[in-house]
Amino acid sequence: MQFIKYLQAQGLGSRKLCRSLIDDGRIAVNGGVIEDDKAEIDPAAVHSLHLDDEALMVVPLPFFYVLLHKKGGYETSHKPQHHPSVFSLLPDRLCLLGIQAVGRLDEDTTGVLLLTNDGAFNHRMTSPKHKVPKRYRVTLKHAAAEDVCAELMGGVFLHDDEETVCADAAELADSHTLILTISQGRYHQVKRMVAAAGNRVEALHREAFGPWTLADLAPGEWCFFNPDAAA
Repeated sequence: MQFIKYLQAQGLGSRKLCRSLIDDGRIAVNGGVIEDDKAEIDPAAVHSLHLDDEALMVVPLPFFYVLLHKKGGYETSHKPQHHPSVFSLLPDRLCLLGIQAVGRLDEDTTGVLLLTNDGAFNHRMTSPKHKVPKRYRVTLKHAAAEDVCAELMGGVFLHDDEETVCADAAELADSHTLILTISQGRYHQVKRMVAAAGNRVEALHREAFGPWTLADLAPGEWCFFNPDAAA
């Protein structure tokens, strides 16, 4: 990949601006300044990128994958209506590179949110036919007994959709905490399933999306991940 195209793909600006940065000797790759905008760059071999003396984030190319610990009070939208966007938790450069959320989390839901510029990966993770499991920790308004787990796994009727849906797994951590795994992605599905079982969701946290968990990410923190490493 030509150096100037690499810098553009990194979100550093227009072709004109990137050429100016190169001509002025302001960009260093792996510790060495490159002043030829047509120099060939192997994106996989770039380990460090500096503008003047400032270390820049190296965005994996051509596709990148982000795991975000979503905080409450953020909308999963580039054009939020009532609350800040989850994309405001990310560096501006990533938001210029076609990043999209893999599915959605409600404004008041916290936990694992995946984001990427890879449309094929996004489709694969959200398509019903692939049945990717999502695990939630559900805080219930009313105390529940074990029979609610059997009911959720046996299937509950979602009136809005006029069909029955089943949980992949359900267990009570305590009388007010339900661990629920689903592989569908219907609108407000967890809240509607719990309501159909005669209870109410007070708080909702996604602990896992497929094989990916939050590990030690604090609320609002994010990291790149390699989807192939979990295959």
